[in-house]
Formats: sequence, C-alpha cells, structure tokens
Amino acid sequence: MGAVDWLRTTTPGLLVLCGLAIAVLLFAIIKVKLEPFIALLLTGLGLALAAGLPVSKIVGTAIKAGDSLLETGFGGILGHIAVIIGLGTVLGAILERSGGADVLTGKLLNLFGEKGAPFAMGLLGLIFGIPVFFDIGIFVLAPLIYVAAKRGGRSLVLYAMPMLAGLSMTHAFLPPHPGPVALGGLLGVSLGWLILMGFVCGLPGFVAAGLVWGSYIGKRIHVEVPDEFLVRKEDEQTAPDEGERVSDGSGGVATKTVTVTPPSVGLIGAIIAIPLVLILGATFGTQMLDKDSQLLQVLTFFGTPAVALLIAVLIAFYVLGVRRGSTVQELSELTAESLRPVGMLLLVVGAGAFFGKVISATGIGTALADTMSAAGLPVIVLAYIISCGLRIAQGSATVAIVTTGGIVAPLVASQNYSQMSIALIAMAIAAGSIILSHVNDGGFWIIAKYFNLTVKQTLQTWTVLETILSVVSFAVAAILFAIVS
Repeated sequence: MGAVDWLRTTTPGLLVLCGLAIAVLLFAIIKVKLEPFIALLLTGLGLALAAGLPVSKIVGTAIKAGDSLLETGFGGILGHIAVIIGLGTVLGAILERSGGADVLTGKLLNLFGEKGAPFAMGLLGLIFGIPVFFDIGIFVLAPLIYVAAKRGGRSLVLYAMPMLAGLSMTHAFLPPHPGPVALGGLLGVSLGWLILMGFVCGLPGFVAAGLVWGSYIGKRIHVEVPDEFLVRKEDEQTAPDEGERVSDGSGGVATKTVTVTPPSVGLIGAIIAIPLVLILGATFGTQMLDKDSQLLQVLTFFGTPAVALLIAVLIAFYVLGVRRGSTVQELSELTAESLRPVGMLLLVVGAGAFFGKVISATGIGTALADTMSAAGLPVIVLAYIISCGLRIAQGSATVAIVTTGGIVAPLVASQNYSQMSIALIAMAIAAGSIILSHVNDGGFWIIAKYFNLTVKQTLQTWTVLETILSVVSFAVAAILFAIVS
C-alpha cells in the first residue's frame, strides 16, 4: 500500500508512473502492433486507474458523462480540429484533381531552367504541401519528379529530396495539417501564430535539409529513374486534353469539344493563399485594432480557420470545378472520397488528447514542472526531447505530437507565456516529431518505394534530411524563444 501511495502522491512516483505508461504505450504500438488509437485509449484509461483518479472523473456516470476526462479529452480537441482537417483535406483534393500540381511544376521548371530544377522541385513541395497531406503529396508529385529527373539526366535523389523537404516542412509546421492544428488546441495558441512561426522556423530547416543537403547527397548517390516509373511519355505528362474523338455517324470521325484548359499558376496560388491570408489578417487585427472595432469583428469572423478554409473550398469548387464542367454530384463524390482516410486520423488525435488529459489530471504535469525547474531545463528543450523520443520509438509524427502536447500543456499553462512563445514551443514539438525517420515510420517505406531507393540509400538520404530539418528548425525556435521569453 505504501508503494501505491508513493506512486500517486510523490513527484518521483508520478514521474515513474508517467514513464511506465509511455513505455506500455510504445510496447503496444511497436511490439504488439496495436492500432495507435486503441493503444492510446487503453493506456490512458490504465494510467487514470493506476493514478487513483475516481471513476466518475475518468468516464463520468451512467446519467452524465459530459464532464469526464474521456469526453472532454476527445471532444475538446476534435471540436477544434475536425472541421479544419476535413476542409483542408477537401481543398487539397480539388487542387490535386484539377491538375494544379502539373501546372505548378511546368511553371517552376520554365522559371528556373534545368540547372535550377531541384530548387523548383523544392518550391513545388513547399507550395503544394500546404493544402495536401504528406503521403498524398508524394503520390501526386512523384511522377512529376520522375519526368524532371529523366529530362535532367541526373540522379532521382537530386530532385526528390528538395520536394520531400518541402512536403515534410509544411506537414510538420503549418496548419491545416493535423499536428500543428492539434497543438493549437492542446496548447491554446492561435493558428495565426502557428502559421507565422511555422514559416519562420521551418523555412531555414527546409533550406538546410532540402536545398543544401539535397544538393550535396544528390550528387553522391546516383539513382536512375526506372522505365516502368514513367507510365506516360514525357510529352504526355503536361499535354492538355484536346478533345474526345467520336463517330460523326457517316463513317468519319468528328471531335467532341471537351477541351479543359489547365488552371493558371496564379489561380492555384491564390486559392492556397486565401485561408492563410484570412487567418493572418485576424491574428494581426487582434494585435493592432481595438477590441470593439467593427473591422476586427469582420476580420475575426472571416479569419476563423474553419470559415477561412470553407471560403477557400467554395471558391475552389466553383473556379476549379463547376466553371470547368464538373457537376455538384461529382464534387460531392470527390469530397466523400477525400474524407474517407480522415476518420482514423481524427481518432488517433482524439485518443492522444485524452491520454494527455489524463496526464494533466494526475498531477504529473506539475511534477514535471518541479523537476524541470530543479534541473534548470527550459520547457522548449523538454518539449523537443520528449517529442524526439516518442518519434524515434514509435515512428508516428502525429502520435509524438499529440502525446507530447498533452504532457507539456500543463507546463505551458502554469507560465505566463505570450502567444508567440507558446507557438515556438509548438514548433519545438513539431520539430521533434520528424527527427530520424527510420524503418518504423510508414513514410520511410513510401519514399523508398516511390524513389527507387534501397534501405541503406533511404537512411543515407531521407533519414538524414529529416534529422537536419528537425535540428535546424528547433535551433531557430529555441533561439527565438530565448529572445522573446
């Protein structure tokens, strides 16, 4: 009985309890191969019971459960991110289906020429990665990388690494991607600040990892583009559909006019920029305008992430869909198709938030704060270390982010940090969540498959790239945090 009281009431005991819970979580995901959603839910419930929390607090009662950790943990975060992730996914789908990636690729290659093609591929990943999930971005952009590498006659690595750095940077640091959006809810920081600090911290990492490292390693590891990777001829990759040939009823052939002009680069860029500009407008307006200002009310409404993304989606539906011949039914089918993979993602984020809520309720957060203060370890360093450890151990960036966010949230709440400082802590967590991608990361195998890399080559290229992106971005966040906090 004394050991149980020690675990539940003392700082060392609570830290041991937290460590055991995380170890069980990692064992369940890595060794047992349990779905992260189930593993997080079971571990959270087990930790709550082990810490001696009342059942009514954990799951509520048969009559009322709305105030329970289970419902507030799931509901609190999902209420914040579900709409944003859903709309962001739909926006990415319509941009991809419209041919926006092909248009951006052609424009960038023409702008930078053959020598600047790797840089163009990096910008392509950076721009197209804002509205599109990481793995979807690879599926869409990989064929374009094949063509660029074939035309340039150089290693596939030289063109792929900058693009992958752009996709990874936007996925880790910028809304509407799940990690940054979840951190906004967990840490209580506006998405506007996350966007600003995401660019400030992520872009130096992108340059170091994608452009500098990508150029260096691309000249030392030569990987050919297999012929089977080029499904269509190069001139067919960007050729517009000039019409459908049908019988004219008299033995001849007539052309049915179904020509669809590719969307312009300016249009694609504008649609991607709309939600970012609206959200940033609300953020700056909050800082610069009087709280009773009518203009601030307008900026706040249209700059609410859900509203901003909804506006962008509706504009995309019209200019990239209806105006180009798509019916409302076809757009509805596209929406439904794009949203199918989102369900499990939301469940993982919700379960991670519940796990964090349990950690907060047990008092482990306070214990960590006391230990950190005694050790003199800044919260931003602690956040990065925890996120790195979780990422390396179990491979999922999303699990690393939501779990670290739940652990760190009580520490952040106990301090009078500004929104900028909290956003920098979020960037440290995001940076840690992408470090050292290796064989337990699904993205590792996708990249190996899509870019004709052996395991050794993937470790030499992609794993190092992710580590450089992580370390450089964290360094920028830590320096800024030391200045402003």
